[in-house]
Amino acid sequence: MRERTIEKRFTDEVQKHGGKALKFVSPGHNGVPDRIVLLPDGRTVYVELKAPGKPLKPLQAKWARILTSMGHAFYKIDSHSDTDRFIAEVFGHEN
Repeated sequence: MRERTIEKRFTDEVQKHGGKALKFVSPGHNGVPDRIVLLPDGRTVYVELKAPGKPLKPLQAKWARILTSMGHAFYKIDSHSDTDRFIAEVFGHEN
């Protein structure tokens, strides 16, 4: 399975549950997460999408540490089950 397959399902599920999974690009800041997820209750979550079994690259891992140390939620999603877990955790219900 390819990363784009996981990304498509992820963004569709977030949208279905009332959120927005916006593509995140920050010129000059390599390694930032792929998506900023805006939730209906005003929360923001950062998400890095990967092909199944692929680890975070060193700069991506650095950004994950930076974001979480600042109190932001960060998820690495590399499977449909990760998407289901994300939906359950951030929206408070199962898919």
